[in-house]
Amino acid sequence: MSSSTPIRKAVIPAAGLGTRMFPVSQVVPKELLPVGGKPLIQYAIDEAIASGIEEIVVVSGPRKSWLETFLESYRELAVERRARGKQLELESLDSPSSLGQITVVQQPVPLGLGDAVLCTQSVIGREPFAVILPDAVIDAPVPVLAQLMAAYEEYPGAFVATKPVEPRDFAHFGMLSLKAGGDIRRTTAPFRVLSIVEKPQPKDAPSNFGVFGRYLLMPEIFADLKRVATTAGGEVQLSDALAVYCERDAMYALLFNGKHYDAGDPFGYFQAVVEFALKNAETDTMIREYLSGLLSQEPQQSAVVAISDSG
Repeated sequence: MSSSTPIRKAVIPAAGLGTRMFPVSQVVPKELLPVGGKPLIQYAIDEAIASGIEEIVVVSGPRKSWLETFLESYRELAVERRARGKQLELESLDSPSSLGQITVVQQPVPLGLGDAVLCTQSVIGREPFAVILPDAVIDAPVPVLAQLMAAYEEYPGAFVATKPVEPRDFAHFGMLSLKAGGDIRRTTAPFRVLSIVEKPQPKDAPSNFGVFGRYLLMPEIFADLKRVATTAGGEVQLSDALAVYCERDAMYALLFNGKHYDAGDPFGYFQAVVEFALKNAETDTMIREYLSGLLSQEPQQSAVVAISDSG
């Protein structure tokens, strides 16, 4: 695959059940949960558009009607503004996602990230493409996807975004086996990926570098996904297909610049909500004063209310 082949399309998988956010995600798709005044999926869409992506392919599911209503509102707004020639109004909107083409495909049964990507094959075709996980919110001076795409121009091949992971968190990430030769933490050049192990225990991890929800993939990955799907016996993991891909073709890991929030996890979501509120000039002072006052208080015992069955 030549570096002259541009990456025009990005996949945003959003068909999962969001089990870590139950029970709220049983009613509201986790991708619509707000952080800093925007739903999680909007951060993914905005990152794709800001990185130069022309078409966004969102993978939805049978119980995601609210998500599809949200996406449809963006498409209608973009069409309306363009029809009226109101480019300046579009540019003044808070979200650049209003400018992107959004295609929705269905994943009938939530069979894992790999299966979600496989559902987009007919739309992606034979092009390289990006994948952005919407619950992996990354606050970065340059969009992480743009960082990967810049590296792709110099090192043609598949890419994953990486950073070191604490051993206690290995079981939440795909962990990378990297080709030796230098310190990835001290260079801006990508490292060759030898393999990926999905959510290992610390003793089984090949390194302390994990995958952080941003990928550049070649179309050959679809054949690898089909190959691992025949032996999966359940969910199809993208990491398993990437491990197969690495045996044949070049894949690189880029140490990205930015702060990651696992917004699909209750604590990670709380961190994102608080820190994005602190970044907002309108709420920064109020939040700091509130947190300062809260932390200065003496811990109090929770009240226990007894409910009698009598009377």
